[in-house]
Amino acid sequence: MNPLLRIDGLSMEFRTRSGTVSALQRISLAIEKGETLGLVGESGSGKSVLSYAIMGIQDPAARVTAGSVQFAGMDLLHMPERQMADIRGREIAMIFQNPRVALNPIRRVGDQIGDVLARHTTTLARDREARAVAMLQAVRIPDPQRRARAYPFEMSGGQCQRVMIAMALAANPALLIADEPTTGLDVTTQAAIMRLLREAATDRQMATVLITHDLALASESCDRIAVMHAGHIVEIAPTRELFTRPRHPYTASLIRSVPANAASLADLDAIPGSLPDLRSPDLPACRFADRCSRAQALCRTQTLPTVLEGESMVACHFPL
Repeated sequence: MNPLLRIDGLSMEFRTRSGTVSALQRISLAIEKGETLGLVGESGSGKSVLSYAIMGIQDPAARVTAGSVQFAGMDLLHMPERQMADIRGREIAMIFQNPRVALNPIRRVGDQIGDVLARHTTTLARDREARAVAMLQAVRIPDPQRRARAYPFEMSGGQCQRVMIAMALAANPALLIADEPTTGLDVTTQAAIMRLLREAATDRQMATVLITHDLALASESCDRIAVMHAGHIVEIAPTRELFTRPRHPYTASLIRSVPANAASLADLDAIPGSLPDLRSPDLPACRFADRCSRAQALCRTQTLPTVLEGESMVACHFPL
């Protein structure tokens, strides 16, 4: 069976005044219909850049240098913008990190949901208001009829995030990309938001890409997890397998650095160093090499091998 989304060998760079940034290198992954894939890694690993590439909303300074992005058999990278605009929001939807920034501050939230319905569905104009209220009710916003007439600044952060979810689900997309959907929310609201996303995915058989730096959140919500480091995907595995038997040294370091895995502050195992400067003209072949206790000379000079084992993949010369 063909996956809903397949990314093969995707490489992307940014032209900046201070140099060319090698943001993504040879990214390959696939996601099936109804599956939830977690995309984890430190800030700056390229998670959001990858999501923007899928959506076709990357920065004008970005340039794809290799690879392909196939969605339902369609080539997204070479698709005319008019056609991509039809897919974006209807077939592929996205929840952005900061809902207060993503929402239009001078437009009522019900009207913003109505805009999605007008652009991507056959809902008649006279029915859009009722449909928008129904979407707000579906994401459990209290008094949805009144809230539909509210502006984003009149709502809490959690309510704004629910509005974003309502907008994303309005056209029944096949794929939802959720970029740090619980950032800045309290623990109770985080749990409610994730429960909403899981229910929506189950009810609609919708594929979901959950982008997060929160490993605990990924472990509870995802079927598989892909680990990113400095523009590379270094490991992909079913969630349980990844946490019980990580193969890449970076994955193991991430798991050890989670506070929940330490009995005291002294037991926290921070990852040494920092992400490499992606503008550097002499980046090592393995971008984790300078932070890895297992690294040898060939890690810096030889292209990373892809080691497959069952449903798992690790890109490392010396996996655990």
